[in-house]
Amino acid sequence: MRTQACLYVFLQRRSGHWRAVNSEKCTEHGIGVSGSSHWEQMGDALVTTDHVRLTPDQQSKQGAIWSRIPCHLRDWELQVHFKIHGQGKKNLNGDGLAIWYTKERMQKGPVFGNRDFFTGLGVFVDTYPNEEKLMEAQRKRYTPRTQRIFPYVLAMVGNGTISYDHERDGRPTELGGCNAMVRNLKHDTFLFIRYVRRRLTIMLDIDGQHEWRDCLDVPGVRLPQGFYFGISAITGDLSDNHDLISMKLYQLTILRSKQEDVEEQEVLIPSVDNMELLRPYTDAEGMSSIAIFFSVLFSMLGVFLLVVVGLVLYGHWSESRRKRFY
Repeated sequence: MRTQACLYVFLQRRSGHWRAVNSEKCTEHGIGVSGSSHWEQMGDALVTTDHVRLTPDQQSKQGAIWSRIPCHLRDWELQVHFKIHGQGKKNLNGDGLAIWYTKERMQKGPVFGNRDFFTGLGVFVDTYPNEEKLMEAQRKRYTPRTQRIFPYVLAMVGNGTISYDHERDGRPTELGGCNAMVRNLKHDTFLFIRYVRRRLTIMLDIDGQHEWRDCLDVPGVRLPQGFYFGISAITGDLSDNHDLISMKLYQLTILRSKQEDVEEQEVLIPSVDNMELLRPYTDAEGMSSIAIFFSVLFSMLGVFLLVVVGLVLYGHWSESRRKRFY
């Protein structure tokens, strides 16, 4: 596997305007706000001197940028340099940002500023624990095994019929994920997405050590070519600054045998080979000890009642049978 020249350095400031640059061949494409731009901004997104601010640290904002040109690469890597920061304290900030590779583009919606029931890949940097707060309001708790630490990064593949469950922080449909303490850091934060031989890998560099750490590795992910890259963010009652500093897309050259080329037929609808990865979510925490106690109690009472009814019916049957012989 060999990484080719960087095809695009998205949102890199050059000579007072935004450019996308081939790092070796230096073919340039303007990506400003003009009609000839290869990128298009939406909503509250604002281009500044050194980044694109998808949302300001204000309530009820959403913004995005989307590529105008579809990606026809078979194998690729995407490196995203971003920053999330704001005045809110821990768990009093939100809601997060999302990186997209989807069939649809430029459509506002509730999923981190993009539409629900999307077709393609979404990678979410979720900064607010919606499900945890809902459970606290219901006087429930996670077990240490199932509780997440937020911010949290997760991935989801949608085929146009699957909804992102915002109240449960995407648990029902996630492919996997990891915690990522990315808020209010003084050093750079990066997210890395690799798609090779239908294997999706996500890594993070958020500790200021210039080292990638694993977050997600899922085989059998089938993504069509010709979809669009984008990044979006949203705020609600809580807020943050969601800043995009750069996105770098690399083409990967993978040597395949003729048999592999035949087996890898064209993908038309996004899917995951192991469909168990998209199974309906069941609460891994299980029932509380009180619920278990009452379940056992009522089960025992039910069995006892059945035994009593059975004995009574047997007594009546025996009595009637005995009378017939008098």
